[in-house]
Amino acid sequence: MTSRQEFFAGIRAELPLMVGVAPFGFIYGALAAQLGLPISIAQAMSAVIFGGSSQFIAAPLIVAGTPALVLILTVFAVNLRHALYSASLAPYLEKLSVGWKMLLAYLLTDEAYAMAIAHFQAAGEPKERHWFLFGAGLTLWSFWQASTAVGIFVGAQVPSEWSLDFALPLTFIAIVVPMLKTRAYMICAFVAAIGGVIAFGLPYKLGYIVAAIVAIAIGFALETRAEVGRG
Repeated sequence: MTSRQEFFAGIRAELPLMVGVAPFGFIYGALAAQLGLPISIAQAMSAVIFGGSSQFIAAPLIVAGTPALVLILTVFAVNLRHALYSASLAPYLEKLSVGWKMLLAYLLTDEAYAMAIAHFQAAGEPKERHWFLFGAGLTLWSFWQASTAVGIFVGAQVPSEWSLDFALPLTFIAIVVPMLKTRAYMICAFVAAIGGVIAFGLPYKLGYIVAAIVAIAIGFALETRAEVGRG
């Protein structure tokens, strides 16, 4: 496909997930407003950090006057999973310029990664497929900025009974389930789920990172074993 086709394919692939992402951004904006975070800082966090989970954690820490080093380390720990995403995508994007890599790294999110890796593994012109990730990432970025702004200004009026906080887990379920096509993937997902529950009490949300690393290691070992068996 051409760069234009790849770009719009990325947009089309990402749009269905915005049903879950937009309410999540709305909730973040509402939370930031309720905490008393200045509007400029609340919106800037969506543009600079651009990470839902880390923004939810950072907002109350900023309001509480948490030391900068603690704040930075906490956000770093929560976003450490993105290093795993980058490692997974690196073989497909290694020939890009530094400028392209920096841009795509900024736009890389859970949802953009899920759509991109599935597309990269299935098809796509090697020279142009980075446009798919660009389209997917830009779509999510745009919805995130807009939904955050709406949440900041009107989110505080939303009744708590609406339980919009379920939007995020529902989004991830929609991403993960269709990808569980092999025994290794299913075991990896099961280990991650159980590990996340067991390690939930670790500080700074490190339980999620530990569970992810263990699950990925097990999944990789199973895939390697399967490949050796087929060979």
